[in-house]
Amino acid sequence: MTAPARPELTELEIEVLHLASEGLGYEEIAKRIYVIPRRATEIKTSALRKLGARNIANGILLACRAGLLDGRPQRHGDHAGYEAHRKRGEDPKLCEACSAGEQAHKAALRARQKLSASA
Repeated sequence: MTAPARPELTELEIEVLHLASEGLGYEEIAKRIYVIPRRATEIKTSALRKLGARNIANGILLACRAGLLDGRPQRHGDHAGYEAHRKRGEDPKLCEACSAGEQAHKAALRARQKLSASA
């Protein structure tokens, strides 16, 4: 599925997608945005519907492609992410997309640290 050019998501919907991309579950997300877990799930469902996504992983990918998560840490390839694999007890290195995304993330961090050190 492809995302609309720039879907109109609320700040909460974007925040839920961002937190999910970091590997947080809905109870943790709910605590961060000060709502009950059921409401966090409703916000996620609304965002996915607006994006035309099949699931949260696809929603995160489509949100990134639409530029809605630009400027935020993106530790994932084409789904919820390297950290989400670790949280579930899986080996994230077995997922090529997440492994590549993690390597790119670490390279970007090193580049920023290098830049900060030289300034």
